Order: sequence, then structure tokens, then C-alpha cells
Amino acid sequence: MAMVGCRQQGTEEESPASGFETITVSKQDITLEQSYPAQIEGRQSIKIIPRVEGYLHQICVKEGQRVKKGQVLFVIDQATYQAEVKAAEANVAVAKAGVETAQLNYDSRQTLHGKNIVSDYDLRTATANLSMAKAQSQQAQAQLLSARTNLSYTVLRSPSDGVVGSLPFRTGDFVGPSTQGGLTTVADAHEMYVYFSLTERDVMSCIARHGSLEKTVAAFPAVSLTLASGDTCAVKGRVESISGVVDSSTGSVSARAVFPNADGLLLSGSTGSIVIPNEMKQVIVIPQSATYEIQDKTYAWHIVDGRAESKIITILPTSNGKNYVVTSGLTVGDVIVAKGAGLPPSSSSAESDCRPRHPLRPSPHSSSRRKRWISSDLFSPCQSSNKFGFGHLA
Repeated sequence: MAMVGCRQQGTEEESPASGFETITVSKQDITLEQSYPAQIEGRQSIKIIPRVEGYLHQICVKEGQRVKKGQVLFVIDQATYQAEVKAAEANVAVAKAGVETAQLNYDSRQTLHGKNIVSDYDLRTATANLSMAKAQSQQAQAQLLSARTNLSYTVLRSPSDGVVGSLPFRTGDFVGPSTQGGLTTVADAHEMYVYFSLTERDVMSCIARHGSLEKTVAAFPAVSLTLASGDTCAVKGRVESISGVVDSSTGSVSARAVFPNADGLLLSGSTGSIVIPNEMKQVIVIPQSATYEIQDKTYAWHIVDGRAESKIITILPTSNGKNYVVTSGLTVGDVIVAKGAGLPPSSSSAESDCRPRHPLRPSPHSSSRRKRWISSDLFSPCQSSNKFGFGHLA
């Protein structure tokens, strides 16, 4: 590598040359990923709350057990409710007998009234007694139905397929409709809802691009889910809905994605991160190593006519960890320093005159990106305008 001398204030210094790789700016396709904190919930998370009170007689499941719809979960002591059913059945029998008696009396009064043996009053009384007996029979039937329903409530069944949650109660505990938190929860884990939040700016930008919120949801690409363990869910999900309301306290919009969970690896109540890909076509992409930052501004070394200029560029806030997408400041065909852009020292207040002493030899490792090598000594500050003298580019 050739040595380049730098003369400052009448003195001449020489330092070993260290190569800097350059590239020619071009457009390419790139996929950027943005992650959002997420909460994972079962498609249904149903609290199992008793409808009748009594002592817990039997617990038929275990925590974390997979259950089917209709499977028995708990049994409450049934003795009291069985007795109520028997009493109601007896009342129904009595009511039926009362109806039969009232019917006989009515038929008799009607026959005698036809022969003018009894008055109209007696016939109307018999008619009213029959109607009352029938009403009492219906009441007894309703009480029997209620008693049988209460008896059925002593057997608590799963309302859907899912996974049983924690079991805070034990056999013999007194439970009822007022039991705090219910006996357990059954989470439908066949599909999982993953809730996350988007910024208001992102949502409004998407709506403006696609025309409506519904079209924005339909246009969303398949999303990935990173679990709290750091593992990535093998199956991708889809964004199912985006809230049309902005949370005034956070400035965010709630969204929901759906992930299949046939293998049961996703647990209701766990956390993770939604990863949304953003495929960009034919955009200017440069390595992160080609940039440096000063006071929240991003710079790149732009080579013009053998000299380097520190140029402000605008980049997207998201990256793939290796490259930036440039939205302004560079154009196709520009030559920039590809590596070590942050290594040159800060500009000196004193002016200096930098001249190449020997032309630089081209790197033997050229590529399709037109990589070149320049001397690090050329980064010595030359002018207060942040322009730096370079040796001859091969």
C-alpha cells in the first residue's frame, strides 16, 4: 500500500497507510424486520364459575390437562339438589291429582247444570277450580325443571376444547357463584391470539398507502413470533385485526395476530415479540459500517474527484442489523467509504494541506460492487469545510 504524506503548518509527517474499502452506491431489494412486544392469549379463555353453591365433591382434571368440550371438570355435592328434585316430582304428582279432581267436579257440575239442578254460580266455581288446578300443575312442573337444572349444575363441564389452568380449590371447599376468580380457566389453545401495538404514525401511513383499514389488514404479510425463550415459532401467523381507535395515553393502536397452535407450544398468558417483515424493492442500501453519527445525524464519506466529503444522509429507523436503507443524501453511482467510516479523527481547527505522495495501487480483491482501497492518512483534516484530500483512486 502506498504511503501518503501530510504537511501541516510547515511540518511534514508520515504514518503507515491503512486501507479503506469503498463501494459504488446502487439499488437492491432488501427485507427489513420490525419487532413489537406481544401478549399471547388463547382464542378463548373461559372462567369456570359454579352456578350453584355447595361443597366441592370431586375434581376430575389436573392443571395443564387438555380437555374436550363437554368433559367433566368438577362435581359439587349433589345430595341437597337430588332431594329438591324428588320433592318437586312429588309436588308434580300432587298437582296432577288436583287437576284430575277438579276435572271430575267440573264435568259433574256441567251435567247437573244442563238439567237445571245446579246454578250458574256452581258451574263457574267448578270451572275456576279446574283452571287453578291446571295452573298449580304447571307451577309444579316448572319447579321440577328448576330442581333438575340445579342438579345438572353440580356437574361442571368444559365449554370448549382447551387446556385447564390452575386449580386453587380442593375437594371439600365450599364454592358457589360468588367464588372469586372461579374454579379454574379453560383456554382454547387450538389457535392463539397474539396482541401487540402499532404506532399511530405506522397505521396512518399504511392506511394512506392502501386506502382503508380493511385493505391494510388484508395487505399485511405473514408475521413471525419470537418467544420469551428466544426461540422463533415454526409456524407463521397472520394479522387478523387492527383497532380503529388510537390510545390517547400511549399514541398506539392495538392489533391482533392469529397463530396456529396444533402442537401446543404456545401458552396462554405468555409473552413474546411479533416480527413483521417489510420487503422493499430497488432501494439504496449501504453497510452500517459506511456511516457514523454526530449529534443525532448520520454521515457517510462521499468521494468526489478524488476527495472525501462528509455528507449527511437520511436513513430509515429500522435495519436488518447490517445495512441501512438510505432515503436521501446519496444517489446511484456515488462512491463512498464502505468500512471504517467512523475511524477518521475529528476535524482540526487549523487548516492543513494534504497531498498524495504516491498513487494508490488497486486492491487485488475487486468485486461486482467496485471495491477500492484508499489510504487512511488521507483522512487527516484539511479544511474547515469537512473536505479531505485523497490519493489517486485506481
